[in-house]
Amino acid sequence: MTLASLGRGQKGVIRAIDTSDPMVQRLMVLGLVEGAELEYSSAAIGGDPLEFRLFGNAISLRKEQARHFTVSPLPNGG
Repeated sequence: MTLASLGRGQKGVIRAIDTSDPMVQRLMVLGLVEGAELEYSSAAIGGDPLEFRLFGNAISLRKEQARHFTVSPLPNGG
């Protein structure tokens, strides 16, 4: 499962990252690293970009970028 496939309000933990895209490496500096817990909070009209809550901050990613992050969903209540 990737960040792009989380449902609204669903939480997950990043388990693996495809670093072949240089933009993904830049996102890792913002905290999108293995072990980070985040929550999918909303999406723009049309569904792209996606907004996630991470370490108390919001970050928006295009679906194309979100597909580079493999996550494990957390049970309700995180």
